[in-house]
Amino acid sequence: MTRHSISPRKLLPLISFSVLLIATFALQERAMSYLGLNLLFNLTIPIALATIGQLLIIMVNDIDLSVGAFVSLVACVASTLLVQHPWLGWLALAGLVLAYAALGALIHRFELPAIVVTLGMSFIWGGLALVIMPAPGGTSPEWLRALMTVKPPLAPMAVVAALLIAAAAHLLIMRSGIGTVLRGLGGNSRSVARAGWRLSGLYALTYGLAGVFGVLAGLTLVGLYTSSGASVASSYTLLSIAGVILGGGEFIGGRVSPIGAVLGALTLSLAGSLLAFMHISPDWQIGAQGAVLILVLAARLLFTRREALI
Repeated sequence: MTRHSISPRKLLPLISFSVLLIATFALQERAMSYLGLNLLFNLTIPIALATIGQLLIIMVNDIDLSVGAFVSLVACVASTLLVQHPWLGWLALAGLVLAYAALGALIHRFELPAIVVTLGMSFIWGGLALVIMPAPGGTSPEWLRALMTVKPPLAPMAVVAALLIAAAAHLLIMRSGIGTVLRGLGGNSRSVARAGWRLSGLYALTYGLAGVFGVLAGLTLVGLYTSSGASVASSYTLLSIAGVILGGGEFIGGRVSPIGAVLGALTLSLAGSLLAFMHISPDWQIGAQGAVLILVLAARLLFTRREALI
């Protein structure tokens, strides 16, 4: 392998997405239209945002089991307080981001297991969501609904949004100076500390950024659904983890790929749509997503071993 060649392992997220997209187009030609693409990927926008939030946590060698409950809580706030009392709604959303940042600082200040703490927080977020909205309902703010139904001239909103999310996350995490430092937390936190950085502050920033993406996920979800419920995004926790791993991320070492994570989220969504076009029961959707993840991970392992022998 030459010095400047692209590793096949890094192309796996794009390859898996392309294979499923071609199969979907083969089964349903109308999916190739402007409207068809928008329907295919429209509901993937909040999942992609939640996946980037999860990626930030995994980037520092943690894992967040409260993403789904947090996004559901944000959706409940957006469909009630943000409509009835906008200033109070924005204040609540800002408070949730700050709570996420404080959670990251506490986890690493006292060396607590993130997987246990975030699991506990999922019950807190879920309880608050039930207090705000005991039964599904609410409505979307008009400006949010208008934003999510914009029709760009060249490509549907879903595609444009996916590209913007991938580009913004890539610039923030892979190209910016602070992104490099944050990735260093997962690679070698001691070296980051020796460079003069305050680790608890960096972990707080990482979790805070994850909270921002979680808030964006909740807002876009309400804009698409025009209503919400206390468990509207309950599946996002596992989907976000799978999206990060499917996109080339790893649980240790700060090795992540924002563009790959967005592709991973799109791929998981396509797996469900492909089953629908094949007239297979929706009950098999989770199994199909798991099968796609296993196949891609197996292929990644094979490519990794092959590259090690070269």
